[in-house]
Formats: sequence, C-alpha cells, structure tokens
Amino acid sequence: RTVEPLEYYRRFLKENCRPDGRELGEFRTTTVNIGKCLCSITTADGSALVKLGNTTVICGVKAELAAPAVDSANKGYIVPNVELPSLCAERFRSGPPGEEAQAASQFIADVIENSQMIVKEDLCIANGKLAWVLYCDIICLDYDGNLLDASVFALLAALKNVQLPLVTINEETGLSEVNLKQKNPLFIRKHPVATSFAIFDDTLLIVDPTAEEEDLATGTVTIVTDEEGRLCSVHKPGGSPLTGAKLQDCITRAITRHKEVKKLIDKVIKSITPK
Repeated sequence: RTVEPLEYYRRFLKENCRPDGRELGEFRTTTVNIGKCLCSITTADGSALVKLGNTTVICGVKAELAAPAVDSANKGYIVPNVELPSLCAERFRSGPPGEEAQAASQFIADVIENSQMIVKEDLCIANGKLAWVLYCDIICLDYDGNLLDASVFALLAALKNVQLPLVTINEETGLSEVNLKQKNPLFIRKHPVATSFAIFDDTLLIVDPTAEEEDLATGTVTIVTDEEGRLCSVHKPGGSPLTGAKLQDCITRAITRHKEVKKLIDKVIKSITPK
C-alpha cells in the first residue's frame, strides 16, 4: 500500500471491492445532526453537522440585514464560504484560503444559483431598502475525501434549520423593526444533493471516494440533482473524459442517492420538531 498504492488498489478493484470493504457503488456511513444544541454554534441562525465516513463538515448560517444592490433592488444575498483549516488534514496550511477551498466555495455558489434552492427575491424585505444576507460558513473539521458531497448536504441541512424573525419597515421613521418572537423558516424551493465519483484508469467509476482514492484517481466528477430528478450541475475539474453512457450512469446513481439523503434529512428534522 505504501510502495505501490495504485497497484494495491487495482488488486481490489479487479474484485469489484475496495480496501475499506465497500463495493464500488457503495457510500460510506452518512449521519447528520441539525440544530444549535447538536453543533455548538450558539451564534448561528441555523446549523448542521454532517459525517460522511471520516469526513466531517459543519455549516453555520448567519442572517444579517443589509440594503439590496442598486441593480437588483428586489434581491437579498447568499454568501457561501468553505474553509479547509490545517487541523482537518496535513495537506492544508494555515493562512489565506487555498485553491481547493476557493474552488469548493465557487462550486457551492454555483449549486445555490443553478438549483434555485433559495430564490434571492424571497430574501427581500422592502424593495430597494432592506434584504436578508445569509452568510453560509462551511468548515471541514476532518478531511477524508468527498468534500463537495458533505458540504452540499451540510448547507442544505443548516438552511432547513434557519428561522428568520419578522422584519417590517416603520413608515413614520423609515427604520426597520425586528420581531424576535415571530420567526419563520426559510422558503427552500429545491433540495440539491451532490454525488461524487472518482475515475480509475480512465474507465472505472467508484462512488464517494476517500482522500486516498481521490489522489490515485485519474479524474473526478460531481453530479448535483434535485428532488424532481432534474440535473442542477455537473462539476468535472479536468482529468479523464467520460463517455455519454458513463455520465448517464452517474446521473442515474445520483438520483438514487438523492432519495437516500432527502429521507435522512426528513427523518432528523422530524425527530427535532416539537410535537
């Protein structure tokens, strides 16, 4: 495994399994915790912690009030940020965000935009005057591959946990008034779920790759679908090309995975909802 890691992996792949005992199309154990008491982010308006095997990601959503942009007076803002601190893996360094963290942040921003999970018009309180800004901080606590799947899952779970207070504009003073006693959940229109694959030797697809598998792979691809089976995004940062048939196979598997993740989120939300 140390001297010839690729050959070591190939011996397992020939038998349609992996060194950790999983089949090629098998995901690692996935768990999600939602809410402040479980995530210890007492300052967040919504939070969630997702574990995908040994990869652990936490997402905190902070809502603030701001004036809308001049060119989009009827829209609020969603600002995602992915952090890969040096504590989560040896490969990351302290300091400004590295290339991988920046790419992940851009991927999350694209997923939000393409899936229309939250329509920015829904975040507007008063046209041209006031809107919500949602700061979505996604922090990797433990890195073992497949950051994108865990990040999208944590973001969705945290957003479903957000409760925004009622805000009105006082017509006499022109100032905003916040009613903390009356809170409403975010209107989440779509539920995007990411499913990532590693490509081995240009032909073989394995799902939910570990960090070691990502390093040995000749390419990766991430498929994002919503609850209607609609394709929201295909993220393929170079590497081995995929045939149309292989890509369709990935999409089909991603649709199946979406049902599993949605079922898991719904189950957890039901368990924490007051009777």
